[in-house]
Amino acid sequence: MSKRDIIKLAVIALVLLLCVQLFGRIDQTQENEESQLVRNAIKDAVLTCYAVEGAYPDDLEYLREHYQLAYDEDRYFVTYESFASNHLPDIWVTERGAKMQ
Repeated sequence: MSKRDIIKLAVIALVLLLCVQLFGRIDQTQENEESQLVRNAIKDAVLTCYAVEGAYPDDLEYLREHYQLAYDEDRYFVTYESFASNHLPDIWVTERGAKMQ
């Protein structure tokens, strides 16, 4: 194998490595966007509840029952912390099995 062939193989390997890293980043970005969509759906339901009833809901179950909130609970872990009925709850959404960064 000539020096030129080794350089070609090294360049091909480098390009393949960069492609693999790029696809990994694209996949991570998509997961983050999907988690953000779930968070936005929950926040929209919370704000709708407040607009209609004048109070923020105590928990997600209330939103499921009265405002048809639905998301894949097997895929997403949601933390919903309600401080008071007149204070916007804290909402965190994490994809189950996602790597923490």
